Formats: sequence, structure tokens, C-alpha cells
Amino acid sequence: MKQVTNTILMIRPVSFRMNEQTAVNNYYQKVLDTLTPESVQFKALQEFDTYVDKLRSFGVNVIVVSDTKETDTPDSIFPNNWISFHESGDVGLYPMFAENRRLERREEILDRIEEEGFAIENVIDYTSAESEELFLEGTGSLLLDRQNDKAYCALSPRADEDLFIEFCEDFEYTPITFVAYQTVNNERLPIYHTNVMMCLAETFAVICLECIDDKKERKNVVKNLKEDGKEIIAISEKQVTNFAGNMLQVLGANDERFLVMSNSAYESLTTQQINAIEKHCKIISSSLDTIEACGGGSARCMMAEVFLPKRV
Repeated sequence: MKQVTNTILMIRPVSFRMNEQTAVNNYYQKVLDTLTPESVQFKALQEFDTYVDKLRSFGVNVIVVSDTKETDTPDSIFPNNWISFHESGDVGLYPMFAENRRLERREEILDRIEEEGFAIENVIDYTSAESEELFLEGTGSLLLDRQNDKAYCALSPRADEDLFIEFCEDFEYTPITFVAYQTVNNERLPIYHTNVMMCLAETFAVICLECIDDKKERKNVVKNLKEDGKEIIAISEKQVTNFAGNMLQVLGANDERFLVMSNSAYESLTTQQINAIEKHCKIISSSLDTIEACGGGSARCMMAEVFLPKRV
């Protein structure tokens, strides 16, 4: 199984804004009072287009689908939360915490992926769990070590343990669970998505170990990463607030590896951390300030990796 892919799905926003439905447990979102809704969308679109151009300039195959004005989907820019694509030809569809995010699941997006020459064999749909108020938000919640058949999940209101176990049984992963915390107004509260505090690449992992308060859980995560030969590059909670955990390794031209992140993530890293990453692969960074502030998500959330086989 491959850990990194050259093909990425990204959704171009049409009415991006801070989503009040997700802000209840995404503590990274901010209201930008100084900007009108139109200028928030305009800036987000500029950031999105620049980001796509940058990825393509390094040889990453980016499939861009525009969002639709027919639905109120302010977070459509983060498709990795509702869909995942696998080498087996399987597609996972996931139950979303915010009601308006459920509208992001659109059949024509699957059609577009098939038009690009990919084969979808089977859709595994977990979305009925929404009726029981149970959620598992795609590769926001699931960090997949595809090569070693392990899945890491920080449990939270958006990542239900039983659903996670069900996913692992269906897709044949060994489950590794923990709770990752952040300090909000002097209180330790669960981080909403695993991929905010952890990034899993082929030969290394960027992770905020100090977010995992339970020592046993922390030890278990470290043990599994080391067992699989991954260098652990530790980041701080402060760096997590700059989205330094929200990174993704991709393949560019000639199968060259890159780690993709936002400018704010890159600028928060120390020289030592940058050197540690660059021993493994080059870095691509792009300015995502408006998207990060209003959306509470960053570079990794904007990319849904396509691992599907090509149609013969």
C-alpha cells in the first residue's frame, strides 16, 4: 500500500465564511469583524487559487471541483472530512457533526473523480450514524498509516470510538486511540480533529505529544510510530495553534516527496524542526491566513487524497 499519492481533490469555495455550527467545538475559528462576508470569500478564493497553482507547479495532480451556491456549505473547502479514497477502489463516506456540512456530500464529485479515469468499486457509507448523533469526520479524525495498516484517532465529539473501530474492521486497520487536548480558557478540552495535532508521512511523523495528557496513551502512540520506523518530530501546543500539525505529504513530479503546510505553520517551526523534516522531503508552504482564521482548518484539511486505482 502507498502512503502518499500524486492526486488530490480540492473544492473551490463559493460562499466561504466562519461556520457557526462548527465553532462550538473548533476553538481555532475566529470572527474577522474587520472583513465583510464578501471580502472573506474573496480572500479565501485568492488563497485557494494560489495554493492550487503552487501544488500544480511542483507536479501535484489537483482535481478542482467548484462548490455550489445551491447549498449553504461554508466549510466545503475541507473535503477530507466527508470522503476518503482507497487503493482497493473503496470510497468512505463519513457522518458529520455540523448539519450544514452534511450538504457537502455531492454525488457529482464522485462522478468527476470517475471522469478523471479512476475506478470506484464500492462505497462504504457511515452517514446513517448521524441519526444517532455519532460522528467520524474522515481523514480529519482518521490518520491512516496505509503501509503498516494502522489508524490513529484522537477521540472527540467528532470522532466516536465505536465508529472508528467499525471503520478499522471494514478497511482492515489496527486501531490506535487516544484523546488529544488543548487549553481553552484555562480548561483542557479535546481537540476536534486528529489531523490538527498530528501528521503521518512515509518515514516520519509530526506530532504534538504534549496534547496527549494520558501517559499510557502517549507511550502507546510513540511505541507504534517507533515500531514502524518513523522519526518523531515533536511540536508544541503553541505550534498546533499555528496549524503546524495540519500538514500532508504528497507526491510531485517524478515521484518527488513534499510536505505541504501553510505559511503560518512553516513560520512557527524552529530551524531544527525544519531541518528534521527536510531530511525526509522538501516543504511546500502557502498563505492560508483567512481560511485558517475563519475555517479553523488549514493545508491538510483542504486536500482529499485520491488513492483509487486507474480504470483499465
